[in-house]
Amino acid sequence: MRIGNAFDVHPLVVGRALVLGGISIPFELGLEGHSDGDALTHAVIDSLLGAAGLGDSGVWFPPTDPKWKGANSIEMLRVIMEQLKERNWKVGNVDSVIICERPKLSPYFAQIRQNLAKVLEVTETQVSVKATTSEGLGFVGREEAIAVHAVALIEKA
Repeated sequence: MRIGNAFDVHPLVVGRALVLGGISIPFELGLEGHSDGDALTHAVIDSLLGAAGLGDSGVWFPPTDPKWKGANSIEMLRVIMEQLKERNWKVGNVDSVIICERPKLSPYFAQIRQNLAKVLEVTETQVSVKATTSEGLGFVGREEAIAVHAVALIEKA
């Protein structure tokens, strides 16, 4: 078994959709990024890559590559899952925490978990998605960004 952890943060901006775990969440702001800005999926990707010793998302999906401009991050996660399978790894579990002041995310957790579990080829009980605030502190507290921590356990298939 191997463990990987990751952190991702994206600025909140006007004119973009808020996408977390591949799910569009109604909100007046969205996450800026070269792809769809899905900080949750990006953190999951980086935790898996770290566990497998395969670098990080910048290596696999460089922001200089026009192929990934506006890309659906769930498709990026599928690419990484194929890489893990080629190396005989399977996901044991993923645990994540989204840090933001708004919007309230708990109504979307079941849908996010279901979406991620499908791509990760695990049960929903193997995917944990939580949220917290930063109690008004820092750039997250000022509602300038959303941050995510993720941890993944992988094991040989």
